[in-house]
Amino acid sequence: METIDTTSDFAHETVDQIAGAAIEAFGETGEQLNDAEQKMLNDFRDFIHDNPITSVSIAVAAGFLLSRFLVIR
Repeated sequence: METIDTTSDFAHETVDQIAGAAIEAFGETGEQLNDAEQKMLNDFRDFIHDNPITSVSIAVAAGFLLSRFLVIR
């Protein structure tokens, strides 16, 4: 019975270590994704600010195409 408890404790510690490493890795990746998202949003805002007519034209065209694809016949 003592061997089972020891093995169980070892398994729990190992899983905890792996989970900690995964959380660390995902934390760094999450920060990188947030940074990339913010950069992309800033780039979109700058483009829209610098090209309002083009931006509206793209939005209208995208809306038109989506309406054509989503129409149920």
